[in-house]
Amino acid sequence: MKQVFKRPDSLKDVPFRFCPGCSHGTLHRMVAQAIDELGVREKTIGIAPVGCAVFAYDYFNFDVLEVAHGRPPAACTGMKRAMPDRLIFSYQGDGDLAAIGMSEIIHAANRGENFTVIFVNNATYGMTGGQMAPTTLVGQKTTTTPKGRAVHGEGYPIRVSEMLATLETPYYIERTAMDCAKNVIKTRNAIKKAFTYQMDGRGFTFVEVLSICPVNWGMTPLEAMDWCGGPMKEYFPVGVFKDEGKRVV
Repeated sequence: MKQVFKRPDSLKDVPFRFCPGCSHGTLHRMVAQAIDELGVREKTIGIAPVGCAVFAYDYFNFDVLEVAHGRPPAACTGMKRAMPDRLIFSYQGDGDLAAIGMSEIIHAANRGENFTVIFVNNATYGMTGGQMAPTTLVGQKTTTTPKGRAVHGEGYPIRVSEMLATLETPYYIERTAMDCAKNVIKTRNAIKKAFTYQMDGRGFTFVEVLSICPVNWGMTPLEAMDWCGGPMKEYFPVGVFKDEGKRVV
């Protein structure tokens, strides 16, 4: 019998410990599948910071380094410059990348560093109890905005992909979503494209993924998928913001 589905070699054969309905497990699989398809598992190094992303080293079946909160781009920069033949990527949440790590990501992107960032945007601080994140939507209730995020005092959610796309040097920037099977496949393809560009030496590649967090959103998994595909995508539209590989000269 022909086998058409199996656990990727780049994922360990262990159960996930993420909350019910969380997108991280599925997204881990998409990363692992892309690495398997490219045949670069033995050359891959992942960088995971503080937050839900930190569990990555328990699940990926390749080298994963844990670094200080917000500092994955700095670690990726050093490792890629020292080992340019390796596939180097960071796996970061919105609290890590868009708050304490905002300076790191902007300057790494502006330098055109040749590594890949997978930015998991679930509009909340998942691990620490559901506080407001830089990407929390206006009106969204969190433990630190019980009446909903207000523009006065908290400001608007930060659109990281659009902001980085204004820089000259990033090579590829795309936002995808985990709200349905079709978009999960698009996420896998975007990650594979980003990794391919990196291995070709093209420069900085960035994939933002709209992810669901049912527990901290106070929703069922189905409600969370609808919310991701509705209000989240309305404010954070999916699509390609920069792809120099398709640029017409």
